[in-house]
Formats: sequence, structure tokens, C-alpha cells
Amino acid sequence: MKEHPSEQHDTLLIIDFGSQVTQLIARRVREAGVYSEVVPFQKAEEALKRLNPRGIILSGSPASTTEIDTPRAPQAIFEAGLPVLGICYGEQTICRQLGGEVELSDHREFGRAFVEVKEASPLFEGVWDKGSRYQVWMSHGDKVTAIPEGFRVIAASSGAPFAAISDESRKIYGVQFHPEVVHTPDGARLIANFAHKVVGLKGDWSMAAFREEAISRIREDVGSGRVICGLSGGVDSSVAAVLLHEAIGDQLTCIFVDHGLMRLGEGEEVVSLFRDHYNIPLVHVRAEDIFLSALEGEADPETKRKTIGRLFIETFEAEAEKLAADGRKAPEFLAQGTLYPDVIESVSFTGGPSVTIKSHHNVGGLPERMNLKLVEPLRMLFKDEVRALGRELGLPESFVGRHPFPGPGLAIRCPGGVTRDKLDILRKADAIYLDEIRKAGLYDAIWQAFAVLLPVQTVGVMGDARTYDFVCALRAVTSVDGMTADFFHFDMDFLGAAATRIINEVKGINRVVYDVTSKPPGTIEWE
Repeated sequence: MKEHPSEQHDTLLIIDFGSQVTQLIARRVREAGVYSEVVPFQKAEEALKRLNPRGIILSGSPASTTEIDTPRAPQAIFEAGLPVLGICYGEQTICRQLGGEVELSDHREFGRAFVEVKEASPLFEGVWDKGSRYQVWMSHGDKVTAIPEGFRVIAASSGAPFAAISDESRKIYGVQFHPEVVHTPDGARLIANFAHKVVGLKGDWSMAAFREEAISRIREDVGSGRVICGLSGGVDSSVAAVLLHEAIGDQLTCIFVDHGLMRLGEGEEVVSLFRDHYNIPLVHVRAEDIFLSALEGEADPETKRKTIGRLFIETFEAEAEKLAADGRKAPEFLAQGTLYPDVIESVSFTGGPSVTIKSHHNVGGLPERMNLKLVEPLRMLFKDEVRALGRELGLPESFVGRHPFPGPGLAIRCPGGVTRDKLDILRKADAIYLDEIRKAGLYDAIWQAFAVLLPVQTVGVMGDARTYDFVCALRAVTSVDGMTADFFHFDMDFLGAAATRIINEVKGINRVVYDVTSKPPGTIEWE
């Protein structure tokens, strides 16, 4: 894409010092209608010149400003004369760099705390009143002990006497708490105040505007070229496909590799929506036999993921070669549903490797193998923004609001050896479970819900006869972004009713259990 959103919208630059929740800052800013981008602190000075932001937010960090060689904001940030908001470590580095003092604290604050507002401030306007106390979320071991000249204390807590500080003349603010997390109830409004009342931004970032700009950029970037898009039926690829089709019409061809590992009826839904409703050129590759033959009896989860990823690439590549030989112009572009969190992680704070918990299913090797140029129309969006764009494009809620579904599909919800019979049992149990959730009006309150068929058989009694069948585990979690999650607290009557239906209607299951593991220590998926 040749024209960047920062060229059309006022931008807030978020400098990342390695906090686990920096992405939440960007999301809160965008929720306030303001475009934002995240850059690691090492690239902050370059981003300041490139993006020409109107204001800056400094993130938290696991580091300590009391140590040598820990991150600092480039001095150019303070010399630019732009409004600055420092959060936690961001406040501490403001103080250290501008003449204040920070020390290790004997009284660390982790979790909920209460701050008392000492002075009125544009940061608090219409949200917090002077003299009142408000709940916030603290997570710090260091504390500010002296603030730089020109600053004043505007809020304090029992463990942080400088819980919020400001230099109104320079429009530099610091808060020791984390306004970006949901545990600070008014945090999003404080961030919105910084964007609107301090920086003075009007808030013109919307999905309606993004849609128009993205279509223009796609047309400019692609020209008369032909684009192929791997369609999985998930939210990201579906929204990307509809956006691309609106921009370039029949220059787009979608390839849907049906690997036989989807939920009940999903393959048919994908074909019906995109081929029949949207009239998007769609190649439906029925590859179930190829995938299930390769997976037959395979129990190792990493092998399952890698086998599925390899076969997907090989199948997709073969279909793309057929398109190149169909007498029309050969495809020049590959469209992917890359999202902004993937972009942020590719230029991470550390830049170093992280521990591989499990391989992810993607098509990362395709552009190089096939000599195609990438088109990533969603690469500046968060997941919730993709859903908003989907609604803007008119996608049905059944697609836009769908729970996340892993690329390897039901293969990783079937621990132990994969077989066709076990997948069929799992598909039916999963469909019943989701049907019960929808009937109870709980689907939208849950981040992700699914059934797992365990490689365990237990003795049961059904109709006065002995059974020896599989155990089905039910999983449901709440989450903001999938990075952390808590199990959903169902009413026991609901679980009992769902279990009864599964046992009665699915031959091969005689016992149902519910997974009450949070993330961490578990992952959301079982494999």
C-alpha cells in the first residue's frame, strides 16, 4: 500500500519499552477515534520523523530506570515540543530524563489501588474530580521520589505519592498506574482526554474512512494485476476478501482449501457466502482425503501442525499454478489477512527470539516460493477493528462475530491419533455445544468456545448396557486479545444440559467434563 494512514489522519505515536500491554494503549487510542502506531524505543526517533505525530505516549516496561542501560526515550521526543503521556515506566523515564529521581521502592504496588485526585487537570476533565478517590491498576516496583522542575502532583496513592504528575506548560504528563487495562475503570476515558483535550485531536479514525482509503490504496497498488487470496472462512481472510473484491472485482480469485478439519457445515457456508452471495470467483479445493490420509493416527501436536501447514502450501501452490495456466494473466499478488499485532511483533521491543510454545499455521513461505508480491489490506488493524470493518462491508454477523478458529482446525482439538471417525464425533459434539451456547444468549459474551475429544475411553451405562466410549471436554474462555484468558463461569444447569444433549445425541461419547484452566498456565487450545 503506497499511502500510509498517518498521511491522512492525525497520529499518536506510542513508544514501546517492552510492556506486555502496549498494544492495549494503541487500541484505547483508536477506540477514541484517533489513529495510533506502536514502535519499539530503538526506532522512536526515526518514527518521529516518518509519522509526524501530534502527540506521544510512552509505555510501561519490565525494566527499571534505576539500572544502567535500560531503555530511555530519545531526547528528540522532548525537544519536539509535542504533548507526551508517560505510563508507569513511561512516567519514571520522564522523571529520570528531565531531572527528577526514581528509586527502588520498599512498598511495591501490584494490582488494584486507589488514587486521590489532588489537582484539576485536562487529563481528568469530565472524568475525575478533585478530592475524590478512584480505582486504578498498579504494576510497579520502582517509585518516583522527586519530580522535575515545572511539574506538579495531580494524583497520589498510598504507595505512589506521585501517582500522576503534569507540566501543563509543556503538556507533559505521567501516570504511575495503567489506564490502558480494564482494571482501571476510567482508563480509556483518561486516554481519550489526552488525545482530545490535551493533544487537541478531532478523532477522524473510523472504519468508514478506512474502507474508502483502503480501497483506493488497493487499486493503486494492484493496478490491473491479478490477486489470489487464501480463504479459510475465518474473520480475517473473509473481511480481506470482501474488501479486495470491492476494490478490484474479478481481478481477485479466492482459493478455499477445504482440509476436512472444519466445524460442522462450515465449508458449505464459506462456499455459499463467497460464491453465491458475493459472486467472488472462488476455487473450492476438496482436499479432505489428502489431509486426513497424511494425519491418520498422528498423535504429536507439532507434527500435526507442520503437516497441515506443509500440505496447505503445497495444495494452494498447485491451484495457483492452474490459475496461471488458464489463459488469463498469471497472478502477481498474494493477499493475506495479516493484522497489526503481527506487524508489531515482527518489530518487537527485544527483536530477539521467544520460546516456541506451538507452531502457528500460516502461509508465510508462499510469496517467496511463488514469486508473488504481498497485499495485506488489514495490516494496520486490530482484531476488533477487523470485525468493525466487516460490519461496515455488510458481512453477516455469523461471520463477523465468529469465535476464533485455529488454522489446523479440529486436528488440534483431537489429542492423540487423528481419525475420520473421531473427527466426525467431535464435529457433532462441538455443534451441539455451540448451539446450546447460542440458545442461552452467551455466544457474544465468550471469546472462544469449543469441544475437545480426549484420547481417553471410560466405562458408562446407557440403556442398562455397558459402554466404553470417549470423554468430551468442553472449553470456553473470556479474553480481550487472546494473550491471556479466564475460563467462562457457566451455570451448572447449563453444563448439565449441554452434557446430556452431547451424550444422548452423539454416538461414541459417554462422559463430558469442563475445562477450568486459565491462560496462563494453560493455552486456550489444547494442542
